[in-house]
Amino acid sequence: MQSQDVAPRPAPSSGPVVDVEQAEAALVEHYPRLVRLAYLVLPPSLGRNRRVLTAHALTQRALPRGRTSGDATVIPAQQTGGRDGDPGYAFVRLQVVRTALEAGLPLRRKAWPKRSQLPPLLPQVWGLRLFPRSGGADELALDQRLSALTGPARAAYVLRGLEKLPDADVRKVLTAAGVEDPGAALTEADGLESQDGLLSSPEFDPCSLHARPTDLMRRRQHMKAALAAAAAVAVCGALLGMPGDGWGRDGAAAPSYAQNPAAEAALDPARLTIVPATAWRASARTDFSVWPARGDLVGDKALLRRALAVWARPGESVQVSATPGTPSGAPPGPPQLLYAGAVDQGRVVLLYDGLRIARYAEPKDGTAGAALDFARVDGASGSEANAVVLDRADGNVRYLTAPWVRKAAERDLLKPSSGTMDLALSAQGVTAPLASPAQATGACTTWNVLQLTDDSGTRLMADLGELTPAHLTTGRPSAPREASGAEALRAWSPFACSLGDVRSQGVRSVNAWEFAHQPLPDASGSAGWVCTRADTWRGGGTRVLAQFHTPGGKYGAVAAKAENSAACGPRDPQVLAGVLWKSGAGTWYLLAAGGKDTASISATGGVHGSARGSLLAVRTEQGAQAGLKGSLEDGREITGLR
Repeated sequence: MQSQDVAPRPAPSSGPVVDVEQAEAALVEHYPRLVRLAYLVLPPSLGRNRRVLTAHALTQRALPRGRTSGDATVIPAQQTGGRDGDPGYAFVRLQVVRTALEAGLPLRRKAWPKRSQLPPLLPQVWGLRLFPRSGGADELALDQRLSALTGPARAAYVLRGLEKLPDADVRKVLTAAGVEDPGAALTEADGLESQDGLLSSPEFDPCSLHARPTDLMRRRQHMKAALAAAAAVAVCGALLGMPGDGWGRDGAAAPSYAQNPAAEAALDPARLTIVPATAWRASARTDFSVWPARGDLVGDKALLRRALAVWARPGESVQVSATPGTPSGAPPGPPQLLYAGAVDQGRVVLLYDGLRIARYAEPKDGTAGAALDFARVDGASGSEANAVVLDRADGNVRYLTAPWVRKAAERDLLKPSSGTMDLALSAQGVTAPLASPAQATGACTTWNVLQLTDDSGTRLMADLGELTPAHLTTGRPSAPREASGAEALRAWSPFACSLGDVRSQGVRSVNAWEFAHQPLPDASGSAGWVCTRADTWRGGGTRVLAQFHTPGGKYGAVAAKAENSAACGPRDPQVLAGVLWKSGAGTWYLLAAGGKDTASISATGGVHGSARGSLLAVRTEQGAQAGLKGSLEDGREITGLR
């Protein structure tokens, strides 16, 4: 590892004061980007597992020490720059860069190591190695070239490419981080060709991870003596505690790893559940249990045996992934076969065990590089059981559709009036390739969705990077409607790009509800308030965004967000959110809105004002901090979404 010139921390200069609440808000909002920044600045010589854990640890320790008093909530100003001008984000970014550079310094005998130079205490994972998804040849080459740079040069390159900072600002950040010669770091970074797009690729995303076991043989050797002693103690304890004929902790269960008829049946391709091709026509059910087995390799017993064996015991070379909250263990009994066939350059098997969809894929020329993916689908019916991802290649995705789907099409959700492009459906129900936004990087200029039509209507499904697409709806949470109509498409258009916030989160459905329409001060037209709620298959992890859309704006702006909240949902169809907005006349206002059941709204903290009804507009100043309180018509109190 090359030496890095990092000077002692300079004395703080005058600038905007950042309290812990402001820094915490920036850290939570931009956590994935900050962890990626730390991962790229850390020396690759640490190894990918330690780089991942260290990047998370450094980012989580980036908050200032101490906590200010007060309950005020920072309401973000509406602006196109996102992170630009946010002193909270600038502070935590500087802390991340500084500690990442310190982590790469060599340990010295006569000096105590810095905390960032030691393996992180938290987060910690036992028995697993974590690493980002593997990229292509370009990403590997870039990682190798980054490893040849010094730490300051690597930081300069990443600040330029990932953060889009000009050289003057990069120099300021490096100086504040303690780099002795920022100019030399910039000069060294000039020797590496700019490849900004690659820095945003999944190869360098420490928030989207694969897991593998650690060295199993070494763990086994280290544990032999402890296991022998533990076994002796367990036997003695069992002998002392046996009454009558004896009993154990597992009662009548068979010993561990004993042959079990149900487990053995789950590995036998001859015992797979095969649903007749026309069963769905006579059934009242519209779920995966009535899908027939399709594909040109349904009779390939060797392929099916491999798929079942890998599901039960995936080897180290198998790439295993699962949506959050989805168990990845063996099936409890013989699963149902949905598909087995050749797709593009591989062979794919889709299986269903009543709780999960399992997708096994292998190359046509062997089994090296096999993959096993899981998605939870318990309770799926109708729209949620309309399609499953069959294959991904070159940024495109193919779906296997339900047998009742008559037509498939592709639609750009950002362009509601542009019409659809028909997707060919094979006799087996496989769609032609659809350009997917799931792995897209850079600016959001298009968001393609799958439009499916059956005898009961037309539905929109969004690919969020998982086996099952998410069902899109609009309307009040208590009675959502399909998002395929002209009015619903116009309602979704400004907020389509916000779907990127819930990629790979196990999302079941996303509803967009326009809960208020607000006249803007200074004769500036009227703005819409929309709440988008993403519900998951596991129940927890729900994400709610309150978004603000001004006249003529292409995109909505996120005014507030919350996780695991009942807001905007069928249990509690209420929401209250606010935003700082600048009129065309140059005047700043605090705008706030609630649902139609809101009787009054008041602002507290740095802004004071109140209004009867569900809308509030109060003149204020840029950067003001305020909290929101509201009363419903039934007397219940609500607070701003957070």
